[in-house]
Amino acid sequence: MSAEAIHDAKSYSGVSGMQHEEPLLFEHAHEQATSINLPGVHGEIPAELSPFMRASAAGIPGLSEGEAVRHFVRLSQWNHSIETGFYPLGSCTMKYNPRVNEQAVRLPGLAHLHPDQPEDTVQGALQLLYELQEWLGEISGLPHVTLQPAAGAHGELVGIMMIRAWHDMRGDIKRRTVLVPDSAHGTNPASAALAGMNTVELKSGDNGRIDLDVLKAHLNDEVAALMLTNPNTTGMFESDIAEICRLVHDAGGLVYGDGANLNALVGVARPGDMGIDCLHINVHKTFSTPHGGGGPGAGPVAVNDKLAAFLPLPCLEKDGDSIRIIHHNDHSIGNVFGSIGQTGVLLRAAAYIAAFGRQHLHRIAEDAVLNANYMLARLKDAYHVPFPGLCKHECLLTDEWQERHGVKTLDIAKRLIDLGFHPMTVYFPLIVHGAMLIEPTESESRATIDRFCNAMLEIAKACAAGDTELLHQAPLMPIRRRLDETLAARKPVLVWPG
Repeated sequence: MSAEAIHDAKSYSGVSGMQHEEPLLFEHAHEQATSINLPGVHGEIPAELSPFMRASAAGIPGLSEGEAVRHFVRLSQWNHSIETGFYPLGSCTMKYNPRVNEQAVRLPGLAHLHPDQPEDTVQGALQLLYELQEWLGEISGLPHVTLQPAAGAHGELVGIMMIRAWHDMRGDIKRRTVLVPDSAHGTNPASAALAGMNTVELKSGDNGRIDLDVLKAHLNDEVAALMLTNPNTTGMFESDIAEICRLVHDAGGLVYGDGANLNALVGVARPGDMGIDCLHINVHKTFSTPHGGGGPGAGPVAVNDKLAAFLPLPCLEKDGDSIRIIHHNDHSIGNVFGSIGQTGVLLRAAAYIAAFGRQHLHRIAEDAVLNANYMLARLKDAYHVPFPGLCKHECLLTDEWQERHGVKTLDIAKRLIDLGFHPMTVYFPLIVHGAMLIEPTESESRATIDRFCNAMLEIAKACAAGDTELLHQAPLMPIRRRLDETLAARKPVLVWPG
């Protein structure tokens, strides 16, 4: 490892810092649990509670509060986070989120809301949510917005439900087919199926984009919609988007836009202007909420006039100087969430958008695209690029050149850990063999990107020189090295055997 790489690993990742093996909490235990003393039960247990009685002791490990706290803090120090280093996961947009947004949503008037409060007691929060709703409509070019969906996949489901309702209202009930490009996020076909639709996969062209001839061959009077991501998961912009939308519309279908990659377009181009009828917006990716580990998230859906009547309830409506919560609409698909939406996530998004303002919102997309193309320019001579040309917010590489030396994407990813970086997204999109999808986001500096590129170039250089043994053994520094991730996912050990 070079001196520069060693410095980076020590300074930016913590992988060579003081980390100790951490036994399970049960292995720390040294006495019977006595920290919590509950009053005993006097008399007979009521019959209705008897099914809930434990047959044996709970087996809670005996530890003091200090020992328990230290255990979990030590475990947390094993984790990588956006606060500790660069998180270049392609397709996920793991970026730094300004702490001022966290302060904003912790204001008592926002943090202590209850979904059942009377409307007149929460007008300030409703005004902020309504403004966000209007901003998302303007940003997307689709003026009608629901804030309800709790995540991107939830937004997909809601969008397809509205599209199905639109066809059904027109008596076109045979339209139950949704076309999904093979480069789509995996949730797209799952969401369509959950909405009662059949999915048909469209094979991408050699340029990583939708092949117009393939699309034309699949359009018929049973197609309800095309679901597409733009830019797609290869990092490429669907340059034929206007023609794609025209073809689907002429065939009687609608176009659903997966807005997971909106951060490549925001403030610069609007999906609604391209012909998209319905779009979900991952505000936790594009507009600032700590993302990863399963949440939290929010996936508002924006639609054009065709689908406005089918938006879920409740929704927000301006009435003079007040904001009303509307609970009835004859054509609505109904309620899809417990209240207006994930308020904390939505308010963070409002704070992020307000910080940029109309004048500077475009900087999100411009910086994200600039960073990705800078990274691509630095790495394209060392790694195979499956789809040459400018990318958008993320760049796609493969292990084709390294595989000739017996080194695969997984080896490269694991070696990055030793060099001080969280790996990129590996083996996705599935249509690209040995894929490495890298997204630097708009929040990373050139210095950080250069350090990552230097690490990638060092790996490529070692591979080309035949120095591959270290790559096969990596990572060497972390306490946990190469785990059997497939076995862990399929047969997790969830119960302490003691």
